[in-house]
Amino acid sequence: MSEEQYKIHSGIQGKVVIITGASSGIGEATALLLAARGAKVVLGARGIDRLEKLAERIVNQGGQAVYASIDVKRREDLTRLVALGCEKYGKIDVFINNAGVMPISPLDELRIEDWEAMIDVNMKGVLYGIAAALPLFREQGSGHFVTTSSTAGHKTVPNQSVYSGTKFAVRAISEGLRQEAGNQMRVTVISPGIVKTNFTESVTNSEVRDKLASIRDEMAMPPDAVARAIAFAIEQPDDIDVNEIVIRPTAQV
Repeated sequence: MSEEQYKIHSGIQGKVVIITGASSGIGEATALLLAARGAKVVLGARGIDRLEKLAERIVNQGGQAVYASIDVKRREDLTRLVALGCEKYGKIDVFINNAGVMPISPLDELRIEDWEAMIDVNMKGVLYGIAAALPLFREQGSGHFVTTSSTAGHKTVPNQSVYSGTKFAVRAISEGLRQEAGNQMRVTVISPGIVKTNFTESVTNSEVRDKLASIRDEMAMPPDAVARAIAFAIEQPDDIDVNEIVIRPTAQV
C-alpha cells in the first residue's frame, strides 16, 4: 500500500488534532506524522517562531496546520486554542496533552519553584486541556484525549519523585476520565521512556542534568517512535479505545 493509499484508509484522515508542546520533541514529531496522514493539526506552544516554522513546513508538504502561542499554565490559553481549531476547522476530534517539564533534583535541595513548575505544567496543564475540550466533546458526541505521561508514572526513582508524582497523577486523572467518558469519548495515555529531546534543558541541578544527558545520548529513542504510538491509538475505529501504551528503548530497564 502506498503512502497516499495508507492516508486515505487511515483513521487519521480528516481529523482535527490539537497538540500542546508542539514546537519540539514529541509534539513536533507527532504534528508532522499526523499531518502527513491527513490530519488537520492545531499547534500550541510558547515559542511562536518554532511554531510558525513547523506550520509552514507542514503546509509546504501538503498538510493543514494553524498555530497559536500558548502557555498551558494559563487556562484561558487552552480555551483559546480550542476556539482556534473550531473557528478554522469546525470541530476538534483529538486533544493531545503533550506539554511537560522535567526540572528534577533531590528533594533535599528544596527546589520548590521547580516542584511548582512541574505541578503547574504537567498536572494543571492537563486538567486545563481537559476543561477546554471536554464540553465540546460532549456537545459533539465524540472526542479523544491523548495525554503524554512517562515510564516515571509507573516507577519512581531517586531525584524524580515530584516529576514522577505528576505523571502518576496524569495516569490517575486519565483513567478516571476514561471511566466517566461512556461510549462517546476515547482516552489514551502514552508513557514513553527516555526520548532524544531537549528535556534536559529544564533540569536545574547540573549533576543530574549531565547524568541524564549521558543516558539520553547513549540509549534514547527518537521522538518519531512515540509519534507512531500516538498515531496508532488515534487511527483505531471509533469503538476501540487504546487506554495506555508504554514505549521505551530496549536498552532501558
